[in-house]
Amino acid sequence: PLYPDMTVDEYLGFISRLKKSMLGQKHIDEICQLVRLTDVRGRLIKNLSKGYRQRVGIAQALVGNPPVIILDEPTVGLDPSQIVETRSVIKKLGKRHTVILSTHILSEVQSVCDRIIVLNQGRIVADNSPEELAARMADGTVLVLTAAAPEMALSKALSALKEVRSVSCTARRNGELEFTLETYPGKDARKAIFDCVSGGGWTMLGLREQSMSLEDIFITLTNQ
Repeated sequence: PLYPDMTVDEYLGFISRLKKSMLGQKHIDEICQLVRLTDVRGRLIKNLSKGYRQRVGIAQALVGNPPVIILDEPTVGLDPSQIVETRSVIKKLGKRHTVILSTHILSEVQSVCDRIIVLNQGRIVADNSPEELAARMADGTVLVLTAAAPEMALSKALSALKEVRSVSCTARRNGELEFTLETYPGKDARKAIFDCVSGGGWTMLGLREQSMSLEDIFITLTNQ
């Protein structure tokens, strides 16, 4: 716990004595510089913003230079600028320590972690790098097509392509349609889609691949 009536320096010195750290004041100085607390070391903890209090909590975990640091939901309740600052601190910590980040904020995982472990009902269902996890979960490709065409006619034509597993119209605006197409694994459907649209006398305005988000991967893994 943080002690609100202590200054940052007093608190970190207290934690150092509790942990019987022999690393001295220079160690505290290095921690404060690393987590960007240097400018507030003389201030009472109760007068700090929530973002700075989060950093004080991270700083006390670093006292004694442990090889492993566990952070539980370190950005909960912070404003966007504080979240960016805290994530930057976590990335720096990862260069010197093993940082275990426990969080349900998947955008945070994606931005700071180089290894992801997904737990479902107490079991590990995935243990990979973000890139490996995305590749493992890939089951075909999702393409997003934007075209100017009659919805029913184009949907029927796309559904008839042997490379395409499913078709859904996901947006309609100003005479343009957006279709999401799932293709079969190992099938490159782009040429077939182009030929389909142009062969029907319609206009293709765009075709792009849609990556599977970490949220999609998490939901898939935890629903198995």
